Amino acid sequence: MDWKAIRDAEFPVAEHWAYLDHAAIAPIPRRAGAAMRAWVAEQEANGCIHWMNWRNELEVVRRRAAQLIHADPSEIAFITSTTMGIGLVAEGLPWAEGDNLVTPAEEYPSNLFPWMNLASRGVETRPVRSRGGRIWIDDLLAAMDDRTRLLAISHVEFASGFRNDLDALTEACHRRGVAVFVDAIQGLGPLTIDVRRTPIDFLAADGHKWLLGPEGAGLLFIRSDWVDRLRPILVGSNSVTSSYNDPEPAFSLKPDAGRWEGGCYNMAGLLGFGKSLELFLELGPDRVSDRILDRAEGVRERARSLGWTVFGSDEPADRSGIVVLDRPGTDPDAVVRRLRASGVAVSARRGHLRISPHLYNTDDDLDRLAEGLRASS
Repeated sequence: MDWKAIRDAEFPVAEHWAYLDHAAIAPIPRRAGAAMRAWVAEQEANGCIHWMNWRNELEVVRRRAAQLIHADPSEIAFITSTTMGIGLVAEGLPWAEGDNLVTPAEEYPSNLFPWMNLASRGVETRPVRSRGGRIWIDDLLAAMDDRTRLLAISHVEFASGFRNDLDALTEACHRRGVAVFVDAIQGLGPLTIDVRRTPIDFLAADGHKWLLGPEGAGLLFIRSDWVDRLRPILVGSNSVTSSYNDPEPAFSLKPDAGRWEGGCYNMAGLLGFGKSLELFLELGPDRVSDRILDRAEGVRERARSLGWTVFGSDEPADRSGIVVLDRPGTDPDAVVRRLRASGVAVSARRGHLRISPHLYNTDDDLDRLAEGLRASS
């Protein structure tokens, strides 16, 4: 794969930055920006005259999103954020007072607060702390009992970069009759998910990180056998099979995940997201994953050679596209500022330096990072 050619063709950000912050907000590829600009120009010139053309294009985007995770298009709903997807599942599950769910304590707040918000309905959230830089499956299972209904977990933890074993977790949970929700925003891209091989029940991911899409456009996967068990929230004209233009619109919910698309679509964002998905599918998700993991390994090697410590588990199966670094006496926020001043974009999260490269990052980008780390040592 000619990654340099892809970089030159699709990523103008590389002209200005060694951009290594895709776990935060990613730059979008040229084709995504072009799709969004075309929509804006169309709106300026014609208003809603050709709206149906754009609406039909959303079904292409839905098929691409489904293909990415090996789902059926009927199992995909569009969402404006991972938080929205989590909330739709949290509020829609058939909870009973006294039920509980289990989740790692280190989850991003958006995968904690919607579950904690169920306390008023008598549902307990049981956070489980990591040990030694990793989350242990046995600890999660030990927190479960006969009233546990759900495991809510990220594919990759945002602050540590630890990759959870979805295969093992799903098998163990389903043996206990526990459903599995996956926050996939830090996993999809550096890793792949096949929901047919790994039968998780729900998945949500906005596109603005590793999937290289704009903010406000993402996907919610609801396995088909949950469609009639999960109560639809925020229903509207797009949730039903009847038309808003019918003399008496019937409240007949769509027989698929489309029933969770109640109101207007973020049309520009979804069209841009669709083009980012197109790029992934053209290159091949497995190739993209291999490339990102290779870039992340390059970061680890350079950091260690400069005396930085790679935080968390170093088992290959536990790694992701996120590399978290520590150095005694070093202020991560100050390092971020110095690196940005030199044209290198990274982040600090929870007291650590977080590096997150992507497919188009070259060895030169990684060497620029290394030079900045050396200067900050």
